[in-house]
Amino acid sequence: MDQRIINLFDEYTHKPLRREEFMQRLTRLTGSTAATLAVLPLLEVNYAQAKTTNQQDDRLTTERVTYAGDGSEMKAYVARPKQEGKCPAVIVIHENRGLNPHIEDVTRRVGLAGYIGIAPDALSPQGGTPEDADKAREMIQAIDQAKNLNNFVKAIDYARSRKDCTGKTGVVGFCWGGRMTNQLAVNAPSIDAAVAYYGSQPAAESVPRIKAAVQLHYGSLDERINAGIPAYEEALKKAGTRYELYMYEGAQHAFNNDTAPTRYNDAAAKLAWDRTLAFFKKYLS
Repeated sequence: MDQRIINLFDEYTHKPLRREEFMQRLTRLTGSTAATLAVLPLLEVNYAQAKTTNQQDDRLTTERVTYAGDGSEMKAYVARPKQEGKCPAVIVIHENRGLNPHIEDVTRRVGLAGYIGIAPDALSPQGGTPEDADKAREMIQAIDQAKNLNNFVKAIDYARSRKDCTGKTGVVGFCWGGRMTNQLAVNAPSIDAAVAYYGSQPAAESVPRIKAAVQLHYGSLDERINAGIPAYEEALKKAGTRYELYMYEGAQHAFNNDTAPTRYNDAAAKLAWDRTLAFFKKYLS
């Protein structure tokens, strides 16, 4: 697909671009309304494709939980191994569409890997994630940033307080959640490992505050996010932070999201996930 179309969709999903304007610009690129309508299903998410793990997998225990946030009650989806005993916890942070079926699926993958996967819904203070992805993006943009950060810090506190948690905690986030993962690495010194997928980077001057080991995944075609890599990596090196950085050639932004057929990159996603699990095994065991 024309990279200009993918870049336009990236702009639409991450900036205040009205759908009407997006459709008009897309039609100019495709050449016709009919072509636009044919392209749209290849760009937009289809959650039916996200169910790669069974919601009733007999190896897992899943539940909906709440915990105290910053002035509000936070909701979260939890998946953990069914067998008794303590496990490390991994906070799973969603994209800018909120806590949707895809992220719940990722959380079950974390559970199957032997961790307590905990996926908070950042939109809990606004009533929770709606089914309408456009509405969810609007709600994400309206979030109180300071309270939102505190809500995720409190998610780590919640994880560590669970009787089934060893006390070891990691974070993995995607897109908007990748940005939050980087912010938590800076602001939550108790976490042991942070894995950010194509997330915008923290301010270079804040990097010395990072105590966790950090793993970073980027798609080579993701120019918007990749522009911040050099300053971040330089700061990580200067601070002596334990980190790993991987660039996946030919991969787009959101290459791990298997509900978006045009941007999903199966080979990159599998390799990045294998590296993620190896990283967590190293730092959370």
